[in-house]
Amino acid sequence: MGQSPFIEKIRAILRTKHYSIQTEKTYLLWIKRFVIFNQKRHPEELGEQEVTDFLTYLAVKRHVTSSTQNLALCAIVFMYKHVFERELTLLPDTIRARAPKRIPTVLSHEETLSIISHMSEKYQLAFSLLYGCGLRKAELLKLRVKDIDFDGKSVFVFRGKGGKGRVTMLPNNLHEALKKQIKVVAVIHQRDIAKGGGETSLPTGLARKYPYAIRELKWQYLFPSATRCQHPVDGYYCRHHLHWTSLTKALRAAVEKAGVRKYVTAHTFRHSFATQLLLSGADIRTVQELLGHNDLRTTQIYTHVIGQHSSGTTSPLDR
Repeated sequence: MGQSPFIEKIRAILRTKHYSIQTEKTYLLWIKRFVIFNQKRHPEELGEQEVTDFLTYLAVKRHVTSSTQNLALCAIVFMYKHVFERELTLLPDTIRARAPKRIPTVLSHEETLSIISHMSEKYQLAFSLLYGCGLRKAELLKLRVKDIDFDGKSVFVFRGKGGKGRVTMLPNNLHEALKKQIKVVAVIHQRDIAKGGGETSLPTGLARKYPYAIRELKWQYLFPSATRCQHPVDGYYCRHHLHWTSLTKALRAAVEKAGVRKYVTAHTFRHSFATQLLLSGADIRTVQELLGHNDLRTTQIYTHVIGQHSSGTTSPLDR
């Protein structure tokens, strides 16, 4: 389909509704796959049966996970709702990919600190924020200088998952490292200004709405990219945040050096944050609020992780 007028129309709607660039790419990819699956017929000619066949194909032939199948469905539903103004109703014979019931992998406090200690200073701070504040990886990368409140000992998360903002705790032990990192950001920012730049990357349209903010230090990313790039929508040259693959590479190397044999991702530090709070006696509602969960049942999964350890139950072999 390439850059067809139809795809560009969907792209324009996504940007008007302020969807992230990553969501835009993903939705357009799945819409293209849906069209190709149906022999490149125009989606306006297709309906519930074609959507059902596509989702069933993904589950039966491609063996995709439930989250991948749901992502494809979200993209298709978005297209029909906002382009054709139609509400889709899935047919009852749709085969849905099964979502396995997983208990999240968590690290002990000692394992966490060991992994972090094998990183360079910048990544030590980044992963300490993941563990100490319960942030998601995307939330960490989007932190700006203004989001750190030293006096209030809090971190403001702007447009977290689901577009919701929240406030989480700021560990006392990170104050000095954060102040040092902000000084590093200030030096980079001054260099950019000296070269005629200094703009940061802002959500689409905000650069026009708040032209003063784009060059202010407080709006700069806490973990800026090493190079400047062109804004994908508004076109100006700016300094974006660190790329997520940098975190992945640093983590992989540190886990190997620390000798930890668990499967560890950046999200594991968020899981570990929650379990450590519950082990220390924190109220589950407080943990829910700090994590930004809509449903308490999402937070309650961590009680299954720590249940056997916190209830006093012991193995018969240890009696």
